[in-house]
Parts: sequence; structure tokens; C-alpha cells
Amino acid sequence: MNDHVRDLASVRDATERLLTAAAKMDNASLAEPSRLPGWTRGHVLAHLARNADALVNVFTGRPMYASAAARDGDIDRDAPRELAVQLADVRESAARFLAATDGPADWSRTVELRNGVTDSASRIPFRRLAEVELHHVDLGIGYELEDLPAEFTQQEINFLAERFRGHADVPAVLIRQDDGRAIPTGRHSAEDTADGEPVTVVGRQADLLGWLAGRRDGSGLTATGGPLPALPAL
Repeated sequence: MNDHVRDLASVRDATERLLTAAAKMDNASLAEPSRLPGWTRGHVLAHLARNADALVNVFTGRPMYASAAARDGDIDRDAPRELAVQLADVRESAARFLAATDGPADWSRTVELRNGVTDSASRIPFRRLAEVELHHVDLGIGYELEDLPAEFTQQEINFLAERFRGHADVPAVLIRQDDGRAIPTGRHSAEDTADGEPVTVVGRQADLLGWLAGRRDGSGLTATGGPLPALPAL
């Protein structure tokens, strides 16, 4: 069950961690490549700021972005800014997001994100949390998947497994975690053996999340019953 109150508190904490870490950079390091292909660290921070505003749009019933081209153009425009400007923008946009989600609201309503994707309003805070935590890792400044809060890592594994569940391009997979939990994902459920037994994937939480989120190649995982599937882009 989504807990928007818990997730909003986590967004505050994660944003402060990111801002504290990013403040140790300088303008030169901000212009260096991030871990995301084609993006500098400045692109990552610009995206985080614009994503906060975009999720305010979603929460208040407006289109998330004017268009895909406008989204990309805003990020490219803002990426070269100096560090102090970037940090102020991330902080101020985060404050706008938290202000918009503070107070009474119909958290059960359905909202629309990009590309026709819909979700419950109650999951918007967690979506923002995932943006902040994973892009903190993407900055490549010493914060790794292993450093993510354990509760967030489990939530995100569950969320991404749900996103790939029923995906035509992903074979049946059963993720087995070290706590004994088994999470089905892919084209069929673990109980549906129309295409044979599912591929079983085992590994550390950080490696499982890295694979599902497209941040690691899966070399730290063990697959049985078939090769480790290549996952489509999110």
C-alpha cells in the first residue's frame, strides 16, 4: 500500500542528502559527464529541478510537460548553469513540490504522467523519491546503490518488478531475494508456465535494483533456468 506521508518525509531527507553532497562539487566537476549517457552532472541537476515542477503539474491536474521536446530543451538550457544556481533551483523546486503536496487532497484519484502513463496520486511522492535517490547515484560523486536506504531499495524493486510485469518483451522472471521473498515479473506470472519455467534471478538488493533500474548490467546476479533477460528502457 502506498504511504504518501512516509514517502514525502523520505523525499525531504533524500533531497537534503543530495544537496549537501552536490554542494561539495565545483563548476568544473559539474560540467563533467554523469553516469547517464550524454548527460553531464549539470543535466542531472537540471532534470531534478524540472521534474519537481513537472510532478507539481501532475498533482494539480495539468500536463506533466508541454511536450517531449520542451522537456529536453529545458534540461539542455539549464544544464550549463553555475553550481550555486543549480543548487538553488533544485532546492526551490523541491520546496514547490512539497508545498503542493502538503495538506488535504484526494490521494486516491488517478493522475496522468508522461506518454499516457497513469497512476494513483498517492504514488507521486514515491516517484519523486525515486528520482532524487537514483539521480543522486547518477551524479557519480560517491553515493552508490549500496548507500540507498534499505526501505527505499525494497520499494523500488517492488515498483520496477510491477512495471515489467506483463511486459511482452520480458520473459517470465522470478526474483528471489536473500530474505526469502519471491517477486514475479516479466511476460507471465511465476505460476503461468505456458512458456516453460521462469528464469530465477538471485543477488544482492543493490544489484537487483541496479539491473531493474538500468544502472547495472546484471553481472552481479545469478540467473538459473535461462540467461539473465535484457530489460527494455524504462
